[in-house]
Amino acid sequence: MDSFEYVRSLCTAAKNAAPGFSSAPTAAKNAVLGRMAELLSDGKDEIIRANRLDLSLAAENRVPAPMLDRLKLDEKRIDSIAASLRELIQLADPIGSGERTVRPNGLVIERIRVPLGVVAIIYEARPNVTVDAAALCLKTGNACILRGGKEAINTNRALVSAMRKALAENGFAPELIGLVDDTSRESSTALMRMRGLVDLLVPRGGRGLIKSVVENADVPVIETGAGNCHLYVDASADLDMAVKVALNAKLSRPSVCNAIETLLVHEDVAAEFLPRFVASLTHPLEIRGCERTRELIDCLPAAESDWDTEYDDYILAVKVVSGIDEAIAHINAHNTQHSEAIITRSMANAERFRREIDAAAVYVNASTRFTDGGEFGFGAELGISTQKLHARGPMGLEALTTTKYLVTGEGQVR
Repeated sequence: MDSFEYVRSLCTAAKNAAPGFSSAPTAAKNAVLGRMAELLSDGKDEIIRANRLDLSLAAENRVPAPMLDRLKLDEKRIDSIAASLRELIQLADPIGSGERTVRPNGLVIERIRVPLGVVAIIYEARPNVTVDAAALCLKTGNACILRGGKEAINTNRALVSAMRKALAENGFAPELIGLVDDTSRESSTALMRMRGLVDLLVPRGGRGLIKSVVENADVPVIETGAGNCHLYVDASADLDMAVKVALNAKLSRPSVCNAIETLLVHEDVAAEFLPRFVASLTHPLEIRGCERTRELIDCLPAAESDWDTEYDDYILAVKVVSGIDEAIAHINAHNTQHSEAIITRSMANAERFRREIDAAAVYVNASTRFTDGGEFGFGAELGISTQKLHARGPMGLEALTTTKYLVTGEGQVR
């Protein structure tokens, strides 16, 4: 069977299984999620063994250290994944919720939330996405097709095996969760072509992956993930706060999409702030600075391309700017509409930044690292939408639903 027919068979099986699950009561869906959490916790040893195999192969293939960190699962991370499933159980089920109006002619019109159907996700070496995506789909009555990166294939097999077992034990078709075991480029392309079988495709990964999906898919797509994020230190900033937030936004986990890639600093505080920031670094960081930055700290020269680069690494572009006008203009010219932050004591500048920055999440005096479904109280996330249609920002349960109108009359005609 070639890649296209293989992927079609997975999508067909999911499509056939979806109607029997779409109307499942909330309690039944929560039971599946609870059992998934138990099986993942009980199966830690097997999952970690599979993950170690992936890590070993990735290291042999010289996958960068930050990407290895994304790939790694240990007991603590598996516990965190299981905890996110239990948090999801506590969240309200959006399916069936809605609103009701009565027209002057007596027609009763209800708009209710219903599942999308089959949701496909193409993503890179992030095993936590495997569970988050499947769990969100199941909570909202959807089937899902998972196509992860080749670096995580053994881990994903172990995770999906546990989740499919939870479905079967609760009387549902395991085909509601499909894993594309073929990690070739052809399988990814095939998934983009499953019009009529896939109702929504979400790419989650770097700019190259997202661009490929958006340009080549025949199915509906929501753009997510690419994160060229900025932090602007204003002239009125509390510099202690600015150092703390900048360190967290860059160093806490540089490989994720909500880490900053560019630091903008007002010229009035640059001479004081930049040396303090460098002196406070807790990990070696390659800084690529503009000419004025290089006059203040020892760093490499920044090329024009650096302002548009999502490094996902211990690399940071730094630019000294003349003020908030230049900062806003730079961000809107180079960002990916993901997450942007300002450190300031000026409420006028804070409000202007909020109003004029074009991004899914805009922060005042806080780290961009909070752009995350769990941190926003969504339990988990399918991805962070950087587009403006249907969903924007962290995609939680509601983003995986659509609406249906129910119209009830008493013989009315038009």
